[in-house]
Parts: sequence; C-alpha cells; structure tokens
Amino acid sequence: MKKLTRRTFLTRASTAAAGAFMMPGLLRYGNGRDNGKVNIAVIGVGGQGRSNWRDCRNENIVALCDVSETAAANGFKTFPDAKRFKDFRVMFDQMANQIDAVLVATPDHTHFPAAMAAMQLGKHVLVEKPLAHNIWQLRTLRKAAKHYGVITQMGNQGHTTMGIRYIKEWYDAGVMGDVKEVLAWFDGPAFTPRGYFLKPDTYPPSEEPVPEGLDWDLWLGPAAHRPYSHFYIPRFWRGWYELGNGELGDWACHTLDAPFWSLDLDMPVVVDSVFRTPSPEGYVSDQSILNFEFKARRRKPAVNLKWYEGGLKPDNRKEWGLEQLPASGMIMVGEKVSLMTGGRPNDPKLLLPQADWDHFIKNMPSETIPRIEGGPRAEWLAAIKGEGPMPGSNFEYSARLTEMAILGVMAQRFDTRIEYDETTMKITNHPDFDKYVKEPVRKGWEFGEDLW
Repeated sequence: MKKLTRRTFLTRASTAAAGAFMMPGLLRYGNGRDNGKVNIAVIGVGGQGRSNWRDCRNENIVALCDVSETAAANGFKTFPDAKRFKDFRVMFDQMANQIDAVLVATPDHTHFPAAMAAMQLGKHVLVEKPLAHNIWQLRTLRKAAKHYGVITQMGNQGHTTMGIRYIKEWYDAGVMGDVKEVLAWFDGPAFTPRGYFLKPDTYPPSEEPVPEGLDWDLWLGPAAHRPYSHFYIPRFWRGWYELGNGELGDWACHTLDAPFWSLDLDMPVVVDSVFRTPSPEGYVSDQSILNFEFKARRRKPAVNLKWYEGGLKPDNRKEWGLEQLPASGMIMVGEKVSLMTGGRPNDPKLLLPQADWDHFIKNMPSETIPRIEGGPRAEWLAAIKGEGPMPGSNFEYSARLTEMAILGVMAQRFDTRIEYDETTMKITNHPDFDKYVKEPVRKGWEFGEDLW
C-alpha cells in the first residue's frame, strides 16, 4: 500500500477546500450519486464503533478502518464489500473520492488526527466524545469545520434528547429563576476488568507480546511510544492521561451538557482541585472534587460548578426533598426551584412536591427548540442530505463543551488550581502547562498546523 505523504495529503486537502468554496452542493453530499445514500468510512470499527455502523447501516458503508483485526471482526463480517484498512491515512490516499462522510470512534488521543484528515479532504465527520485530547486540538477542529464547510457532530447522545431541550426551555422561560450553582457527581471510575479502568501492578505496566492482528504502532498514533500492555487496550487507556481523559473527560460531555448549554456557560476562568486521592503519575485518581468558576454572561449571573467523582457526592439539602441522591447526577440550583438529572440529561425533574410537579408537567412552557428523532447519527445524516439543520452538537458547540471538561481534567491531573485566559489559550498561573494545551506528537501525525 502507498503511504499518504504530507505533500500528497496537503495537495488533496487544498483541492477539497477549493471544492468547498466553488461547489458547496457537490461537496456537501453525494459526489453526483443519485441513490440517496451517503458513502461512509468508519474509523474504529470495534467497541463504540459498533454503535456507529449499526446506526448507519442503511447508508453505504464503503470502508472500515481499525488497527485491530480482532476488534473489527464483527464489522468486517457485517460489511463484506467494504474495503478494509489499518491506517486511515492510507484509506484516504486510496479512497478519498469514494467517501462522503466519516465516523470516528477511536481512543481519545487519535480523535483529532482522524477527524482532521477527513475534514482536510472535505469529508463530513462525526466523532465520539470527548471530541479531542487537548485544547489546541479542539480550537483547531472548530476552525477546520468552518474552513472546510463540512457537517460535524460529536456523538454525545444526550444532546439530541427531549430531556435536554426541556431543561433549556424551562430555564429560558424563567421557571428556575437565576442559577448560580451547579452540582454534578459521577460514581466512577470503577477499577474492574469489566469496566473502563483497570489498575496495573506496576507503573508503567510490564511489557507484553503484541497480540496477533494488532498494529500497536498505529494504535499509539501521535502518542509517544510505549511497550504494549493489556492495561491499555481494549478499553483501559482511558485511565492514562496521555491517552485518555479519565472519568471527567468521558462523562462531562453527558452530565454537564445541559447546564453548559442552557446557562450559556462558555469557559471557566478558574478550575480548582479541591480534593484528590493520590495516584501514580499520569494515572487517574480514585476520587476527586473540582470547583469551576464561570463569570457572568450578559444578564446571567456568575456560576459556581462543583464536580464530584469516585462515589463522592454533594450534601443532600433539605429543600430538595430527596431521601438520597442517586449514584450519579446533576442539580442546577435555582433561586425559585432546582432541577435534577441523572448522569445524562435525558430525564430532568424539578425538585418540587409531587403534586406541584404533576401540575407542572401538564402545564409546561411552550416548546421553542426543534425536536430530534433517531439520535446524533440520524441528526448528522439528515444535515448531510439537506433534510435537517446543522447538528446541535456540531464542533462549534461540542469543542467548547469539551474544552471546559479538559480544563477540569488538567486541574485534576496535577491536583492544582487552573487560572484560564480563553482568548490566548493560556493557563496564566502555570506557564509551563503550554505543553499540555498543545501536546507534542510523533512525526507523521502532524495535522491542522496550516490553519494557524
């Protein structure tokens, strides 16, 4: 197979960008095809990737890319006519003109290069959450989505639900009054062989033979080389900060989506590590508490947001009328009435006496936000086909949501206070943190530099 050189890739990217400017209709979808289906490439076929191709199986799945033949086996069997690849750069080199859109479900540290490679060729992209691994990548994805004129989406399912729409509509209608405090908690990380986190016996873990069918070097992608260990894959990479973003990076995109959207929070000016259990360098802690400070926005007051992790919870306040707090959840504390959800924003409830709640749900404020059917992939495909608006969790929105989470991850990782200037992307009280705002990458994995 011919490797995709940077010169070849940039040439193709320039051509695609020119096409986006000159012929937006053709680039938007179809390349002239008339069967009403989108030609999709799937990067990351196993794991969460299964949800991607299952939800899009009625489109044309033309290419499947995964560094592990074992993980991708089910997808390969389901789509026997799709061309198979291990390296998405090779896939784009050979099939760029046959692909309309790309689904990315790889580990956090390879989200960015896969998405950027697709967008540089004018392809629409859907990326699993969290959208990227560092702040510079997130800002670059926002720029790229505008520059290349493509349809983008992050796969945080809750943003397409009825529940999150209720929350924003109720807040906008003044039901809760001003919200100056948000409390959120999640019961993970759970360190079990069946979960997403597993602690090794040594740090770093002992080297093991690379399993047959796995290209370990491609799995590492832009990350620094390290010997293979089963404590990294298939799912345990999430606990290593150089590869994942811990529990917060994973679940903030669900649990904090509703307050971020409805309160128009944008970036915190401070994130402080209030409490953190000790852990080996570079590895997620068992428990953590973070405090986010958001400045006032137009007529909306400043907000203080606390995140509790590892089974820790806020105190249960008498005025909420709750016997106990659930294992995971979020409360927006309103001056009139508070609102609670679970770990996702699907089923919001005002913390009212039962009779008052029953009356409210029969007399709710008017619907002002369009409803979505079928989840994030359906919303994305409808936009590509010109049958719906830009997805709600497009990169302009989801990159900001993820940036907020990544700032929290940074404070948690180093057990410190983060003072942030969003205009310059600087951690003003830690100038040495520039290397985490924009992390170094291995040669051959540089993407997005041309946009700056």
